[in-house]
Amino acid sequence: MSSSVQHKRIRKSPAARRAEIVAAASMVALTEGLECITLRRIAEELDVRPGLISHYFPAVEDLVAEAYGSAAGSELDGLLPADRAGATPTQHLARFFARATGPGFDDISRLWLNARHLSRYRPALRDRVAVQEAAWRDRLGGLIRDGVEQGEFRTDEPEVTAIQILVVIDGLGVHANSAAGGSGGRPPAVLRMAVTTAERELGLPAGTLTASATAN
Repeated sequence: MSSSVQHKRIRKSPAARRAEIVAAASMVALTEGLECITLRRIAEELDVRPGLISHYFPAVEDLVAEAYGSAAGSELDGLLPADRAGATPTQHLARFFARATGPGFDDISRLWLNARHLSRYRPALRDRVAVQEAAWRDRLGGLIRDGVEQGEFRTDEPEVTAIQILVVIDGLGVHANSAAGGSGGRPPAVLRMAVTTAERELGLPAGTLTASATAN
């Protein structure tokens, strides 16, 4: 007696299917660029029909924005977690810089450049970039405020200091995208520019953030 049960495909819930689509699009964004995200490309990645992708994302621009937002949000949570796990502000900031430097960070840096360029012409993406920029300012600014309150940092304007640090990190991302060899082709002094800026603006002795990262 034959049975069709063993050949029956398990249907994913709408939430699971949507998350799968966004994850696939995020990976394409990181490895190939946001402009490579099309309904057909993501369908091929998941081995499904393009119609399934369009069912969840009728407009590809919405999928592009969602893919960028997912990748950038994961980056923020990975590099600067809201849960500090008992670490002091100095330790937490040091860990952030240790994670955010080096070739492993180049792909996400290029994604930010890619998103900012394309957002000039894509309103949905432009809105998502603004959301992610605000999230970064709030997360880093909050960490700096806590450090000031606990007597570890010295700055009268935590938000401004956060923006200064992020601007340097963005600049290093641009340099990694244009310089041969990415981060690996940059002198140590250049790689340390964001750390140096943070230590100077927060009133920390030179080497504090590097030493804290090594100790933890």
